[in-house]
Amino acid sequence: MAASSSWIRNFLILLVLVHRVFGACKNCYTVSRASYYGTVTNDLGSPNGSCGYGSFGQSLNGGDVSAASSKLYRSGMGCGACYQVRCGNEDLCSDDGVKVVVTDMGEGDGTDLIMTRHAFSQLGLDQSSSDQLLAMGTVTVLYRRVSCVYTGKNLMVKIDESSNNPSYLAFLFYYQAGSKDISAVNVCETRNLECKLRTQTRGALWEVVIPPKGSLSIRLLVTDSDSGQEQWITFANVIPTNWQPGALYDSGIQLDS
Repeated sequence: MAASSSWIRNFLILLVLVHRVFGACKNCYTVSRASYYGTVTNDLGSPNGSCGYGSFGQSLNGGDVSAASSKLYRSGMGCGACYQVRCGNEDLCSDDGVKVVVTDMGEGDGTDLIMTRHAFSQLGLDQSSSDQLLAMGTVTVLYRRVSCVYTGKNLMVKIDESSNNPSYLAFLFYYQAGSKDISAVNVCETRNLECKLRTQTRGALWEVVIPPKGSLSIRLLVTDSDSGQEQWITFANVIPTNWQPGALYDSGIQLDS
């Protein structure tokens, strides 16, 4: 009986260890399906994508961008996230695959990712393999979230064209490096410390009705995608008093530093 109890105890300990190892895997791939934009007009992604990046989303990451399922889009919080994607056919698919940036929402036929044609073709070993994958249209893939890298670029604040100084301010973040999510934003008038806490409105867009006056600082609540740990990051005086719709302002920081 004692030997039996010892065996059961050791077995339970082994189960706990296995759960800890595999349940906390940060770099594991998810098995899913992926497709690509099938028309010429969408060959570099949709300029009217749900994230709100406009034409910027067409050139981001060399055009290797993707629409994401609702699971990855996460009501807009997934906009700008990077994923390493590999397909599962060892006769046709390269080991590295392609890294894509989420710029839109879209899903169908069990897909988590609908990539640009350029990104999708990079899943192949060579041109012949890529042509075969493109002919398939939809393939089984493995993907995982990875850090975005924008060498030599800081996080930028883009004032959306719908903004109207001084009554309405809407903005997006460009070149968001790393693998953290922006979960909340404080817009603060620097001199009097008047702040307005904003939550994400639609896609990657943040908006403030009747924003604080004067030069504006921004505080970001960023959440680590692996641990869930939260941290406030502040960059001062990034938006000038006379901000203009369409303008692009340098925050001077990056989220992966």
